[in-house]
This record gives sequence, structure tokens and C-alpha cells, in this order.
Amino acid sequence: MAATSRATGEPERSPEGGVPPRPHRAHGDQRDAPAAIGLRVKRLRKARELTQRQLAEPAYTAAYVSTLEAGKVQPSEAALRHIAGRLGVAYEEVATGRPTHITTALRMELADAQRILAVEDAADARAAYEQILGRAEDYGLTQERAAALVGLGECALETGELTESLARFEAAEHALADDPLPARARAVRGRSVAHYLAGELRYACYLLESAIDELNTSGLHDPGALLQLYTASIAPYMDMGAHARAAQAAELALALVPQVSDPALVATMHRTVARTLLAEGRIDAAQASLARATELYQQLQIRTELAHCHWMRGYVCAQHGDLAQAETELRTARSMLMSKRAALYVSQVEVELADVLRRGGKSAQAAELLESLLAGLKSGRGALHAGGAHRLLGLIAEEAGDAEAAELHYATALSLLEQTGAAGDLADICRLLGDLLRGEGRTEEALNAYRTGLGHRAEPGTTTLGPAPARPPFGRWV
Repeated sequence: MAATSRATGEPERSPEGGVPPRPHRAHGDQRDAPAAIGLRVKRLRKARELTQRQLAEPAYTAAYVSTLEAGKVQPSEAALRHIAGRLGVAYEEVATGRPTHITTALRMELADAQRILAVEDAADARAAYEQILGRAEDYGLTQERAAALVGLGECALETGELTESLARFEAAEHALADDPLPARARAVRGRSVAHYLAGELRYACYLLESAIDELNTSGLHDPGALLQLYTASIAPYMDMGAHARAAQAAELALALVPQVSDPALVATMHRTVARTLLAEGRIDAAQASLARATELYQQLQIRTELAHCHWMRGYVCAQHGDLAQAETELRTARSMLMSKRAALYVSQVEVELADVLRRGGKSAQAAELLESLLAGLKSGRGALHAGGAHRLLGLIAEEAGDAEAAELHYATALSLLEQTGAAGDLADICRLLGDLLRGEGRTEEALNAYRTGLGHRAEPGTTTLGPAPARPPFGRWV
């Protein structure tokens, strides 16, 4: 495996343009190549001031040790175990160069970095993951390297650096290319979320559906992996207007819960499923699902996800007409996410908060919040949030009697949302624009806007997506 850059996970190049060689390990064989083992044995022997004869006796000869140290022989496991015993080190250290404790130590450090990301600052977590990545690369530990790359991808997601997060998740998938799909599920889920946040809803769904199909049709029925993928698919399905698929994903995710022991996965599922329950008008069930998610996140002390629960609760309150409580919940979510420097998530919450402020008669505050939000969004990311912000600014302008400004905002929102495939939002913008144009007597333009909206609403979830992914084959999962 070629050495890789700790910054991006991409291959490093030597000054001559080649890739620096690393010890080759055949599939299923964790030992280094003979040359690497020979150099290591020689270094360890000299450090202990042993002769080749002393190292070899009584089972081997000095000539054999000399040949081994020169890298001219593939030592057997028995020979390496004898040499390791004479050197006073573990077999693994002679065979691979890894201290016996390194895997355990790195896994403990990964758990600590995940805790830092959950309860402290993403920048601190990133520094911890970078250190783990470097050590995992030094010792050729693929699983730990991939876990560190996924962690770095999640740090970048939290801070809104979508290009970096995609690079990290892709590098993790590449590192695990020879592993079964369940091992790559967290990286696949991360990639899909990054594409979703960038407004690439169709591709996010494609990634998730492809992985779900592979798991369900190949016998790799891993409940934890499936729960991650089904849960991640709900938000893009909802935004694309594929409500039936979102409801099915929620149903299948709920059925998997008894087989999943990770409370963080279960909590995320409950938080996400609440959105489908709300869309079905099941307010009490949505509130109960959010309460269960909040309870689990409080136990785990995951601040970002707790903020998401406040955010979702605010959304539920807003849909139920309780604007005062909605504002309280959304401001709490915004404050928590700002303290975590989760910029892109802050933007999403601010769109919801601005809508509540406008509906509550605080249009000036809403407009100020939205203008600040748009000024802070970087180009190429957050198309859904920017589209939502322009929609609200259009409504505010229209309510103030400024039809020209309203039309401009609606047109901008339409342009942004057409990049995403968010069918429901697109249809709503077309309706608003059509109503505005019709009110000004521009009938033909209004009809064109309505036709565009109808086109986006036609057969949602079938014109934009392929066949639904396969369902799990076992009855207890459906």
C-alpha cells in the first residue's frame, strides 16, 4: 500500500514523482516483506549487543540469521517466534514492526477523539484524529487509519467544510476497499450526508440506495450498517418529495432497533424518524420519538445531536402553531451549534428560526437574520439553506408590498433549488412566484411558473430516483 498524505489521504509523491515504497503484505499475511523483517531483526539484535550466533542458537545457525538479515529468505513463523523470544519482544513486533500495544492504544485514542467531537470542539477533535491518522499510517494499521479518516470527515461536516469531508470519507472507503461493505457503512453514510448538505440530493440517495441494495442482496445483513444507511436516507427523501420512500426507510429502521446495541445510532434514528411521523400528522408519536432521542443523547453527552433535537422540537412546535415555544427551542439549538462552531447546521437552524420570527410578526428580525446567513454561506455549499433563505426574504418583501424584490428573491431561490432536486420546495417556490406574477397581471409568465412547479411535483420519487432499494429478506426485519 502506498504511503498517503495525512492531510487528504491521497498518495504522497517522492521528489522524483514516484510513490515511496512500503513493505508489501500479501492478502491474508500480516508479515512484512523479507527485506523489512531482516533490517528490523538486525536493528533489534545490535541494540541488544547480540551476535548472529547468539540470536540463532540453539535452533538455527548464524548463517541463517545472516541470510535473514540480508532479506534473502522468507522466514517461517517458527523462526520469527524463536528470534522474537531471543530478542525479548513479541512476535508481532518482529513480523510487522508494530509494538504489541499500538492497536489497543489507537482504539482508545479513537474513542477519546470521538468523545471530544461529541462534547467539546471540532478543532480539538480534528487535532486528535490527525495524530491518530499519522501513527496508524506509520504502523500500517488499515482499520485504525480508516476510522481516523472517518473521524476527520465528521469534524469537517460539523464545521461545514464539505469538500474536505468528502475527501476524508472517500479516502476511508478506499482504505477499506477490500473489506466487507458493513465496515465501510460509516464512510458511505458520511459521503451521502456531505452531498446532501451540498444540495446534491439525488447523488446522496444514489449512494445510500446502492449500499442498501448491496447489503440486502448479498447476504451482508448487518443491522448497525443498515440502520445508519436507512436513517441517513430519510432527510434527502423528504426534501425530494419522496415521502413514501422516507416512510418505508423509517419503518425498516425502527424494525432494526432491537438488533442494534449502539445507543448513538438508535438516538439518531429516533430523531430522524420524527420528521416522517410529523409529515404523517402523528404529532404525539413525533414528540415521543424526539424525547427518546434526547434522553439517549443526554446520557451520551453528544451536544451537537442534542442541539438537533431542540431544532427538530422547534420545527414540530412551529408546525403545530406554537410559535413562542418554537422560537425558544430553535434559539437553544442555534446557541448550542454556534458554541460547537457547526456553521452549516447553524445556517439550517437560522432558516427555521427566521420563518418562525416572520410568522410571529417579527419580519425585520427575520430579514436581518437571513441577510447575515446568506453573507456567511460560502459558494458551492448550502444550496438548500440559501434557497430557503431567499424564499423567506421573498415572502417578507411581498408582505411589505415590494413585488420587485420579492420576484428577485423567488427567482434566486428557484435557481438554487433546481440544483438540488428538492421537489416539494421547488413546487412551493413556483407557486409563490406564479401567484406574485398573476397578481401583477402577468398571466402567461404566471402559467409558466405553475407549469414548472407541476413538473417538479409529478410522480415525486420516481422521476428523480431509480427503483426503490431491495428490502431485507428476513420477515423479522420488515
